[in-house]
Amino acid sequence: MILAAGYGTRLKPLTDKTPKALIKINQTPLLELVIKKLIAADVSEIIINIHHHAEQIISFIKEKRNFGIRIEFSKEAEILGTGGGLKQAAHFFDDGKPFFLHNVDILSTINLPDMYQYHLERNSLVTLALKKRETKRFFIIDDKNFICGHADISKKVTRIKRTPQGKTDLMPFCGIHVISPKIFDYLKQTGQFSIVDVYLDLIANGLPVIGYLADKNYWKDIGKLDTLKEVQEEIEKGKIWIEDLVE
Repeated sequence: MILAAGYGTRLKPLTDKTPKALIKINQTPLLELVIKKLIAADVSEIIINIHHHAEQIISFIKEKRNFGIRIEFSKEAEILGTGGGLKQAAHFFDDGKPFFLHNVDILSTINLPDMYQYHLERNSLVTLALKKRETKRFFIIDDKNFICGHADISKKVTRIKRTPQGKTDLMPFCGIHVISPKIFDYLKQTGQFSIVDVYLDLIANGLPVIGYLADKNYWKDIGKLDTLKEVQEEIEKGKIWIEDLVE
């Protein structure tokens, strides 16, 4: 599932008339880059949640002939957040296999097949890509890479939901999840809700929510104008190749 419903307010004025999903990097829309990265990881079915300028996204996918795979849409009458958006799309995940949940504004060289295999080997319910960087919100992980809680520095709130094994570390989230479909048994909320709150409840109930460390990988959140400019300059200077972002 690709999350593409948001308004992209931090990218204004670019997103006034264009959805964030269709903002371009090196002449290629963010949505196309994420779809190609998922296809390279052997994904053959994708659902995209949409709201802001939804028809533009639908038209784009039709123009691209669905990139040769099955692509469906989950249209949200109002923004449901990651938790609510995932729950509305639950019907799509009917094969019993774990699936990716990927923000549309995330570009990275994270090895998705390796992350998926890690999820399977650890028998995890949820696996989250984590990477050190400057931010104010973190997951708290222990020596075994189990996520034990969450910290929001700006709000001065720390929530520990599991007794850590060994030392703990603060690790920011990368906007990429691998999720086992059993999670839908635990999505009891309705309407708009936070997936982070869901994960913390799962952890409190002893269920395995695990971190996949991606410190060695390139990663960018294209959520702000300065980051968009930064990535474009890195590509122009050859610091990162666009091909590396879709493998």
